[in-house]
Amino acid sequence: MKRFLVRQIVSFAYLLESAPRYQRVKRFFNNLLNNDDYPYKKYFDLFMIFVIISSVSILVIDVHEHVAYWLDFYDLYIVTWIFIIEYLLRLWVHSDIHKVIIANYEESEFFEKPFSLWKVVKQVSADKWAYITSPAAIIDLIAILPSYREIRVLRVFVLFRAFKMLRYSRSLLQFFDILRSKKVELYTLLTLLSFFTLIASIMIYVFEGSKNPGITNLFDAVYWALVTITTVGYGDIAPVTTEGRAVAMLVILTGIGAISFLTSIIVSAFSEKLPEIKETRVMNQIAKKRDLNLICGYGKIGQLVAKKLRENKRNFLIIESDPAKVQKAELDGYDVLMADATKSDTLLRLKLSENVRSVICVTHDDIINVFITINARSLCSDVEIIARCSEKSVAKKLRLAGANHVIMPEEIAGMLGSVYIGQPVAFEALQAIITQKRTARIDEVEIKLGSFLDGAKVGDFDFNANKLVLLALLKRFDSADKKSHYVIFNPPEDTPLKAGDILVIMGYSVSIADFKGRLEQSVRYKKQ
Repeated sequence: MKRFLVRQIVSFAYLLESAPRYQRVKRFFNNLLNNDDYPYKKYFDLFMIFVIISSVSILVIDVHEHVAYWLDFYDLYIVTWIFIIEYLLRLWVHSDIHKVIIANYEESEFFEKPFSLWKVVKQVSADKWAYITSPAAIIDLIAILPSYREIRVLRVFVLFRAFKMLRYSRSLLQFFDILRSKKVELYTLLTLLSFFTLIASIMIYVFEGSKNPGITNLFDAVYWALVTITTVGYGDIAPVTTEGRAVAMLVILTGIGAISFLTSIIVSAFSEKLPEIKETRVMNQIAKKRDLNLICGYGKIGQLVAKKLRENKRNFLIIESDPAKVQKAELDGYDVLMADATKSDTLLRLKLSENVRSVICVTHDDIINVFITINARSLCSDVEIIARCSEKSVAKKLRLAGANHVIMPEEIAGMLGSVYIGQPVAFEALQAIITQKRTARIDEVEIKLGSFLDGAKVGDFDFNANKLVLLALLKRFDSADKKSHYVIFNPPEDTPLKAGDILVIMGYSVSIADFKGRLEQSVRYKKQ
């Protein structure tokens, strides 16, 4: 009988291990309850906060007057069962019982020894008991008790429902994490305050016990000492003897010093954790964005790139390791992450292969730009990498490292200077385009699927009549490599156009904006 039972248990464990639906359901609930990066967890947290606040409100109102029947039913059955189901789900996802069974069975088979079901039971019980006795699980369990209205004393546990919100508020969890980082200092302060309170209580009881009507026992003395040392000072008990007043002065000075010490501990803890809090906030904001452009470095070029991207309403994030430049970027109103872009962990946290569209390496150091390029290319083969450098030898290394485009500001400045000397009129026109003087500029426009240019030819649209100049057409190869493309300068009128092609056009801002608007409008019209 025992052997049959063991065989059935082991078979069922293997069945669960190989069941994709079971694994998918358990993974879903585990993410919903414990994974802060899971997109649906925030909705679950908001729902649970609403349930907790509503149940606490009902129980508080019910202290003096009986609530409506439907509210009583809601609190007694719906809220209670929500808490019970959540508690059981957390207990379920805490550990995998079938994996423990399989591990012990395979170990017994390997060493050719009998399979001990009792050993499995003890291990599983220990795992589950570790969760049951954790502070968060105890709060979850106690929070269920106020629903049993027949036992009036259980109403005191209504406070534990409020404590449950610690699970669902990231800000509160961060606050307690900050305090936990200073637990040694806080324990030391608590020990000192407890010692001074005890000494002050004994002293005031000795000096005032027989002369002060407000102090009739040691508890009154402890109450007075605690109220005084915390600088609350209700005034209901006041020393009447000279010795008692001397003790009161010492206790007041001690309390002021303790509060100052406590304040400095909390301020220093927040100062140390502030960069981490800012990083968490930035990561949460960035996680909601797609087609992200990473600007690595916030020097003069990085500032110009960020300004242009913001003008074009592009999503971007600045990565900078210099605290002064990080502060500058924050003052300018940009999302900035204080990190080292040469390290893989930085780009992995940003989910480079999923969320990032391009990496723009514009630090002041060419070698750092090379390392960032290597790092980004090793993590994602499709991401667009743009890097700056000062020397041609470094430019070659950047291309070998995987940069799609290399920019040399000094060389560009020299070329512009030579154009100005030889062709000043052409220089003025070029400067007007680059600086958008008189709103003239060069822009690129992607042909959307279903727009009036999708399937048309270049000659089907009169660019000249619309105050535009078509400079080039970028067409992609029909291959598996999405980055393969070729550029046609001054494309002939019979050149076919299709969705995904990019037009490089020049004109006034108003003309370009009108052209983009017509493309978008044609897409929306076709969808309707």
